[in-house]
Amino acid sequence: MDVAVEPSIPTYSGGLGVLSGDTLRSAADLGIPMVGLSLIHRKGYFDQQLDEWGNQSESPAFWTPESFLEALPARVSVAIEGREVRVRAWQYSIRGINGHTVPMLFLDTDLPENDPRDRELTDYLFGGDQRYRLCQEVILGFGGVALLHALGFSNIGVYHINEGHAAFVPLALLELRAEGELLQAVTDGNLEEVRSRCVFTTHTPVPAGHDQFPADMVRQVLGDERAAALARIGCLDGGTLNMTLLALRLSRYANGVSMRHGQICREMFPGYRVSAITNGVHAGTWVSEPFGRLYDRYMPEWRRDNLYLRHAIQIPLGEIRAAHLEAKRELLKQVRLRTAVEFDENRMTLGFARRATAYKRADLLFSDMERLRSLAARVGGLQVIYAGKAHPRDEAGKLMIRRVFEAAAALRDHVRVVYLANYDMSLGQAICAGADLWLNTPVRPQEASGTSGMKAALNGVPSLSVLDGWWVEGHLEHVTGWAIEGDGSNEASERDSLYGKLEHVILPLFYQMPEEFARVMRYAIALNGAFFNTQRMVAQYVRSAYRLMD
Repeated sequence: MDVAVEPSIPTYSGGLGVLSGDTLRSAADLGIPMVGLSLIHRKGYFDQQLDEWGNQSESPAFWTPESFLEALPARVSVAIEGREVRVRAWQYSIRGINGHTVPMLFLDTDLPENDPRDRELTDYLFGGDQRYRLCQEVILGFGGVALLHALGFSNIGVYHINEGHAAFVPLALLELRAEGELLQAVTDGNLEEVRSRCVFTTHTPVPAGHDQFPADMVRQVLGDERAAALARIGCLDGGTLNMTLLALRLSRYANGVSMRHGQICREMFPGYRVSAITNGVHAGTWVSEPFGRLYDRYMPEWRRDNLYLRHAIQIPLGEIRAAHLEAKRELLKQVRLRTAVEFDENRMTLGFARRATAYKRADLLFSDMERLRSLAARVGGLQVIYAGKAHPRDEAGKLMIRRVFEAAAALRDHVRVVYLANYDMSLGQAICAGADLWLNTPVRPQEASGTSGMKAALNGVPSLSVLDGWWVEGHLEHVTGWAIEGDGSNEASERDSLYGKLEHVILPLFYQMPEEFARVMRYAIALNGAFFNTQRMVAQYVRSAYRLMD
């Protein structure tokens, strides 16, 4: 549903959209024959404004596709609520390091021949009501398959459905086989043929994150025949269409996005075989300029083969520290320009930048402010940089932002805290590279993977994180970073672990043994950066999901 191809194209909301873009970038680097599809989102996700108390307001993120994309001539029609909605595509070409190009297609209904309400269906990312979302998913699934064929992509071997938003893809393939007789095509043989061409990745470990639509709405939007086909397949049980279950039933392979997430998915969807391929990030995109130059000197082939990052273990610690200081100075410059707040480059700086929602617990750091004041005063000082958008309808997420602002005001004379508005790829890259320590505090087991810590690791920034998602695999205590310990059911134990690690381990190491802290930074690159990248991830998909190497 969303994809980040570059910062100036606002067709992404957070980590999942960035992951989609990183996947396509690595496919281009590796020469994988792939094409991506999403919606055009002419008004983007939203531009975020924050007032002095942390109240978020939103405005459309207008952009002009004509300035960035190539308009393609093909047109297809998709039936929505009995109307024929015309769909076209725009192309963005993602060029890999060896010249291979992966086309990214953005579907668009803003055509003069469409009804005015249909022209708006591809305007907003994650906007509108349930009906709007369902109509968008019809366009993505049915319109996407139709446009691929109209554009000549007729020899596709594998359709990779990312999240349930695109789960209509197998139904669209079944419809192509049906030649107008969809219900008659719902046979074991046809279903198995469609299933053999589809793989599915779920990115959500909680039930609320899976799209579900009432049967009456499904019949109204999709029409009686498609609704009847869904019922015959067994996907309208209990009067509800669950898009994740639809994708699971019509895909030959399914996976979660970390080993822990795969286990959670098997518990959520008993009876389905769900594997795991742990996420990664695109190294060439997320490595900062100072570290890119450093890697070019010591491991000149690292962009072509990210495994060479293992050899970061040979880089002198002084050069690691120098590259990080350059990245940190750039981040603090951004803080000054955006907030007029001066941060100290010699002070330990925590980074916390991700989607603002309740389970991420942006406020856990402030759950005992007196203790935070005390440890900062005794051990050497602390400053914190936050960023992240809350969905316009996520009041709990907006409350999290306000709590950070309240804490910043209360701690002003002891711990400097800023919240940077309008978090995007560019700002994310600066924070991931320039922070000294990456903080991650989700409620377990609600973090499916988490990729921001991977971006930090590529830049030598270790994590202090709850053991959830990718950190279960990436964590080596006092080697790649530190764990916030606790059983997940007692927030007080996690808070004590968080403060204890800062006061007794991390801050003393940073201030009193900088060479040893730099050693942890170097291990973060060599052990985590070398593995948690989309080059490794895409290669796993090729072998295990796409089976292109059988």
